[in-house]
This record gives sequence, structure tokens and C-alpha cells, in this order.
Amino acid sequence: MLRLRSLLLTNYNSLPFKHHHHQFHPIVSCSSSASVRSKMESKSYTTRSSNRLLFRQLFEKESSTYTYLLADASHPDKPALLVDPVDRTVDRDLSLVNDLGLKLVYSINTHVHADHVTGSGLIKTKVPGVKSIISKASKASADILVEAGDKIQFGDLYLEVRATPGHTVGCVTYVTGDGPDQPQPRMAFTGDAVLIRGCGRTDFQGGSSKQLYESVHSQIFTLPKDTFIYPAHDYKGFTVSTVGEEMLYNPRLTKDEETFKSIMENLKLSYPKMIDVAVPANMVCGLQDLESKAA
Repeated sequence: MLRLRSLLLTNYNSLPFKHHHHQFHPIVSCSSSASVRSKMESKSYTTRSSNRLLFRQLFEKESSTYTYLLADASHPDKPALLVDPVDRTVDRDLSLVNDLGLKLVYSINTHVHADHVTGSGLIKTKVPGVKSIISKASKASADILVEAGDKIQFGDLYLEVRATPGHTVGCVTYVTGDGPDQPQPRMAFTGDAVLIRGCGRTDFQGGSSKQLYESVHSQIFTLPKDTFIYPAHDYKGFTVSTVGEEMLYNPRLTKDEETFKSIMENLKLSYPKMIDVAVPANMVCGLQDLESKAA
């Protein structure tokens, strides 16, 4: 009986992942199978790739948007940032920040979204001192405008800025740092440039299929293949992929450039229903109403 129990424990411990069913605390081991992980549908994750990094993935159902919370949990101040917050879920996100004892320092956008209003402006009114960040190329207003090669430091961790235009002119991808003191495998927050088995449309906001194809292949697909890809949206219940997976299985980005261009020109997608509200608001990082009242 003892031998049987020992065998069962050995077999369980050799499984590629252990899934814990809690709203905010399922654990994703870095040795997990990426293909299995991409099908898990819980709304947040913690990565154990570094004792420092605290990581949560959050979901806004109306626009199918992911918001990501990252923090240096080993730093005395526990500095944190939010990537692609949504106005509708600001209270939820700030409540989580408070529960975890973090100090929110940055509210970051990957690009000027057309399908929802960013939560950056609302966050700034609720948490004094938080700085909004967006790319300089987006021509939007924010406290900090970043360019390719910039680093966004939070505690002893940082995000590297990579320019990945094509969905919009100002799209950037934020990638966790490279080095022994940074989380491994790396993590890429790709916005709409690379979605799980897809990519963002290129037919408005200065989009270009040629530019998107080139930027993805030069800036994202050159990352280590085990780099996690965390997109801004998903519409099929997927939560995470890897660079290696998308290089093999992405039905658009695995094609040659001319085929990709043809695919993108024939998507026949409807006009985003929120674009006329979202884009003007997001050009001022969600502070449109406050600015119009001040005027």
C-alpha cells in the first residue's frame, strides 16, 4: 500500500502543471506545457519564474480585453503597473492592487484602443501619483511617452519597449527584461499586434499589413521561442501562447508576406462599435470628459 501511494505521488508530481481553482491565485509553473496552458480559461495567473514578480491576468468581458498587473513583490514598496486597463473594471483592478499591498506607479497602454476606453484616466483620478504611459508614435497624450528601446522600471524589474506598428501606427509590445535577475521565460505583452492564433486588423488608425508583418517578425518572433505571449484581447477563451507556438500555428502570420496582405485585405470586418467614443478618449488616455469640463 505504501509503495502504491509513493508511486501515485511520484506520478502526480511529474505532471506538467497543477491547476488550483481560485479566482485570483491559480499557479502557472514556467515548466508547464504551453499548449495546455493556452487552453486554460481562468481569469488570472501568478508566474513563479521569479521570486520577485507578482503577475495577474484580468479580463473585461464586454470588449474581451485582458488587463495585466505586474509588481516587484520583493521590493520594499512593492511597485506595480497595469497594462491595458479598461474603464469599466478600474474599481476591480484597484481593489486587487490594494488587497495585495502593492503601490501602483504606472498605467500603461499598448496602443490607442478602438473597442474600449482605457482606464488610465480614471485610475489617475483615484490614485494620485500614478503615471500614464503610451508610445510617442501614437500621438496620444500621457505623462510618459515611450519609444523603442526604452525601459519601464518598477522596482528591480523592467519592461522593454519594442515598436510593433501595423495594427495602429503607435502599437508597442512590452517585454519583460532579459537577464538572470529578471523573470524567465520572458513575457511579451503584444497588444493587438499578435493575438493567440491571430493578429489585429490593419484597415484603420494608420494600419498597414506590410508594417504589421515586418514588425511582428522582427520584434516578436525574434524573441526566445519559450517567451510567453499575452495579447490585449481574446475571443475564444485562450489566455496565453508562446512565440514558438505562434510561429508554428498562427494561421495568418505563418504565411508569406503577400499571402498575409491578401488575408488582411479580405477580412470584411464590421466597423468597431466603440471606435467613435473610444479613440478620442484614448488619445488623451481616458481624460476626455475631465478635459472638456475644464474647458
